[in-house]
Amino acid sequence: MTVFDLALRSMRQNVKHYYLYFFALIFSMSLFFVFASLKYDQQVQNMLDSSVNFTTAFQSAAVLLVVIIGIFAVSSNSIFLRRRSREIGLYQLIGLSKGWIIRYLLLENILLGLGALIAGVLSGALVSRLFVLILMKLLNLDGLPSIHFSVPAALETAAVFILIIFITSLQMIVMINRRTLLGLFQADKQPDLVSKRPSILTAIIALLGIIMTGYGYELSGRMINEQLGVNALLVMASTITGTYILFRVTIRWCLYWFRKRKNGHLGLYNSLSLAPLMHRMKANANSLTLITVLSALTLTLVTMAYSVYYSVEQATRDEYPYDFAMENNRQDAAAFRAELESKGIHYNHYTIDTFRANGVVLDPLTTSGYREGIILWLPAEQLQQSGRDVPVPDYGEAIEYNASALSLYDDIDLSKRYPTMIELRANKQTKSYPLNEIILENIVNPGTSGRQIVVSEATLEEVERRMSGTDDFERVQIDTFQVPDQKELELASSLYQKYKTDDFYSADYYSRYRSLLEQSGLLIFIAAFLGLAFLASTGSILYFKQMSEAEQEKQSFRTLRQLGFDEKMIMKGVLRKQMLVFLLPLFIGIVHSIYAVKASYYITLADDTIPAVIAMGAYAAIYFMFAFFTLGYYKKIVKNAML
Repeated sequence: MTVFDLALRSMRQNVKHYYLYFFALIFSMSLFFVFASLKYDQQVQNMLDSSVNFTTAFQSAAVLLVVIIGIFAVSSNSIFLRRRSREIGLYQLIGLSKGWIIRYLLLENILLGLGALIAGVLSGALVSRLFVLILMKLLNLDGLPSIHFSVPAALETAAVFILIIFITSLQMIVMINRRTLLGLFQADKQPDLVSKRPSILTAIIALLGIIMTGYGYELSGRMINEQLGVNALLVMASTITGTYILFRVTIRWCLYWFRKRKNGHLGLYNSLSLAPLMHRMKANANSLTLITVLSALTLTLVTMAYSVYYSVEQATRDEYPYDFAMENNRQDAAAFRAELESKGIHYNHYTIDTFRANGVVLDPLTTSGYREGIILWLPAEQLQQSGRDVPVPDYGEAIEYNASALSLYDDIDLSKRYPTMIELRANKQTKSYPLNEIILENIVNPGTSGRQIVVSEATLEEVERRMSGTDDFERVQIDTFQVPDQKELELASSLYQKYKTDDFYSADYYSRYRSLLEQSGLLIFIAAFLGLAFLASTGSILYFKQMSEAEQEKQSFRTLRQLGFDEKMIMKGVLRKQMLVFLLPLFIGIVHSIYAVKASYYITLADDTIPAVIAMGAYAAIYFMFAFFTLGYYKKIVKNAML
């Protein structure tokens, strides 16, 4: 029998162990092929706005996906090598050289990977158009995608396959060369169930895990300042280190004290659940920490992307309160109105007459104590007539409107800056006006320059009399347009483009909305499918770990069956254990992601409550599918324990 024949025979015999690994590898290869195909899809690129860097987004996602596949392949391969250590030891015991064993395992690894590559590319080619349709749906794009096979995408996927095979093959070579014959026969031995009494140092380290995790949470709530980069590194370092200590020491220490309170009398169910968990917690700390961190990263990524997509319409409206706006351009405003009427587009038009002038806003958090610049004074009564729902400030008082206020300062607590005062200096005299608050939305479109300050008409007249003689005083006429029918708004936007005078600000709600929708839609598309890859990887790794533990506990199950315990009683204890094994990393990962999402709010400025609930619920539902598979495997082991 040749090495090739032996490798094929081994794969057939181990198919019950490999099937989920094989499926996850196919899924990952398929997803990478889809991303690579989309990167080269010219049809979709032509549909998108030129401002959306489509290719760069998918290249970045592909790199991250390669990292995910690599982590999954290395972790899974390590578990399978451990499970097959006795088989490898037998090969050495009958006289086969390490070189022969390495060739045999490498050939088996290549065949398995090659099968996953072919199946992944074929399945990816079949479903790639479906993914394009999903992407087009997210972006509200019309049309049907063409069907074709991307050769460059297949070549990139093959390159990833070669990289993964190289890494896992190197892992096999190192493992076989480093392990002794005795070590191979003892690699899958069940851990010693003798547990030493935890020392005072253990208690201190256990408490340190909680403190470091709590410090990461606390710092995440105040990390948005001038030291953002350093704070982000501190948050990640303290949270990840704290999580590792929680799994390696803290949880084990808590379980020890639970057992002590029971005077060692745990009973059947706790003996089958808590005891194995306690004795294996130290050995499983690395994998459980990895699963927790990846779960938190996945949930944070998906929630942030979904919250941005979920809030696009409201965020755009906060930034662009009017569908169209023109400043000091009566001729273009009249021409635009004529075009709208010629196309039969119903619109509401209103003109706001105001002015801008230089002013000083006191700011106690700056070095100088104030910020000086151009102020755009806006009368609340005229804004109400134009369709804006704004309060009229009391005489002599003002309200500032700025949709980007949170991104202007190093801190995020605007209550430290407001209320404050506006100082106007004219004719060697200074007049102060109370600036009561700032509202996180624009009162006019951002193409109109100046800090947007709303006052009553009576206050506006007084300010105008005071500032009209200054050098920087400028009268402003803003023509505003609203198109109530959303179907007509797209056509109106295309007509408006010829009147744009600023390449940076479109002063056009619909154009801005489409641009943000495409960017956020692309982001949620990438985040969702990367999340699936993360989920498949973490769930599979945990499943493989539990498969190994089930094999190690087979003798214990046989003994319990011989003592008269039936399958149902044993499975109740197993169920408790699996709930703890799967719930602990999921629960801690969700808590991590909650604090991460809270910190990210001041970056995305998007509503994240509903997206977070949906993302976490969907993740947990899919995640528990792996727990269901694990229980099925345990049930088979318990059922066949007497055979």
